[in-house]
Amino acid sequence: MSETTVTSARLRDFIQQALIAVGLPDADAAAVAELMAAADLQGSDGHGVSRLPQYVRRIKAGGVNVRPNIDVVHAHAATAVLNGDNGMGHLVMKRAAEMAIEKARTTGIGWVNSQFSNHAGPASLYATMPLAHDMIGLYFAVGNANHLPPWGGLDMLLSTNPIAAAIPAGEENPVVLDMATTVAAYGKVKTKALRGETMPEGWMIDRAGKPLTDPKRADEGMLLPLGGMEAGYKGYGLAMIIGLLAGTLGGAAMGRDVIDFNHDDDSVTNTGQAIAAINVAAFGDVATFKRSVDALVRDFRNSQRMPGVDRIWVPGERSHETRLRRMSHGIPLAAALRKGLDQVADELGLARL
Repeated sequence: MSETTVTSARLRDFIQQALIAVGLPDADAAAVAELMAAADLQGSDGHGVSRLPQYVRRIKAGGVNVRPNIDVVHAHAATAVLNGDNGMGHLVMKRAAEMAIEKARTTGIGWVNSQFSNHAGPASLYATMPLAHDMIGLYFAVGNANHLPPWGGLDMLLSTNPIAAAIPAGEENPVVLDMATTVAAYGKVKTKALRGETMPEGWMIDRAGKPLTDPKRADEGMLLPLGGMEAGYKGYGLAMIIGLLAGTLGGAAMGRDVIDFNHDDDSVTNTGQAIAAINVAAFGDVATFKRSVDALVRDFRNSQRMPGVDRIWVPGERSHETRLRRMSHGIPLAAALRKGLDQVADELGLARL
């Protein structure tokens, strides 16, 4: 079986049907499917439909609550903590983003943490939600498995702990940064394994400190923090701070308490995430701000390039171009992923993609 393509609409419908088949209410399944398909559409292949077999497996094992009561635990004018009741992370974080936006309308900023959530896909899905309201979005999360030790150590006490930021612009596309605090997100490692590809040197090392390039041996090694072997203490420090903000602050798992959901299907992960919405109008004129962002984007893009460099990219531009291309030509599915999705379809009595 070779790589094939599928439209985002067909992919979304397939995900929705699968989630309904394992017990999610129709509206919840539709909301999760929309976000998962959006992840693939923008090129976040490690966080979209590739996660569906794992989600289905965890739901069937009782590791995810398909009918959660997502409720507010603590609330103040500009802040809140949501208890996700072990529901799908996409539902919890969509609700958290909506709350943060609503708070930012009146207070200028809204910050919402979640506890007892689950994996929710790429960080940028939620950081970009405030953009439609002329707001800046920030997102932080504790990853769903620890693949990173403290700098100089061997105990896996940290995850990829991603951060995302979305800044509205005027005529230009929004500036959107979405990154792990490791050199590569673990989802990219899993994507390499699905495609039968090797990893570049510098993504992972084994416990002896030697490069690890076979993604199927990822459990034998550790991800390298941002900065790599030379300045990894910076990525380690950033991962720890983000974990404290997204996990510890909201009463969610961090450090030794993090459950590896790649190898544990039935435990409650208590995944922690946080989202902030910052109302641009609270700082000045929105149109003026957007014009300033446009000017900066153009200055960066049109600045002098080094020899051999064809283009200077602004954060978010690659995802935007991927989205446009995949909307026109479809979303590629690796052969191994297609096989896994066919198995899901057969198990649930659905038509194959």
